[in-house]
Amino acid sequence: MRTSMIQANYTDIQRVLTDERALADAAEAHGTLAGALCAGGGYRFEDWLHEILPEGRAQPLGAATLRELYTETAGSLRAPDMEFDLLLPEEAQAIDARATALAQWCQGFLYGLGSGAVQDAGSLPGDVGEIVRDLTEISRVGVDIAQTEESNENAYAELVEFVRVSVQVIFEELEPVRDQPSSPGASLH
Repeated sequence: MRTSMIQANYTDIQRVLTDERALADAAEAHGTLAGALCAGGGYRFEDWLHEILPEGRAQPLGAATLRELYTETAGSLRAPDMEFDLLLPEEAQAIDARATALAQWCQGFLYGLGSGAVQDAGSLPGDVGEIVRDLTEISRVGVDIAQTEESNENAYAELVEFVRVSVQVIFEELEPVRDQPSSPGASLH
């Protein structure tokens, strides 16, 4: 069984973001972070705060919690054993809330990816371009009320695993982009 490197709890991160009047919920904020880390080699904690908080900074306790999430996420993406995991609501939450959070996570990821050196992620060649197109579709996911709860749970678990592995693939494939010096309008050719 795979263990997640990320120790942050969705509910705790959501509480911090609510207290800080964040522009995104926990899933979308984490997706934004992961996407930006995939696309930009010099993406800093402060850059992320500017993306998700109206003032671009947090109170000390909130900042410490968010910094821990930033550090864990960056470390898990670089880890050799595919330890990266998505920050999503716990299994005790209703499936429709978890599916909505997964869609928001993907929206945040696509935003973060686009805010980095990758200006048109949908046109990337090969596997990365296809994965980005798949994530765009997943960003519209919902629960199929015609299916059983077990069917929806299985479909959700498969989508989460697909997204998790896909993000790792994108991170690895975009290493050349991250290694380029930052310049306005930099793009992958």
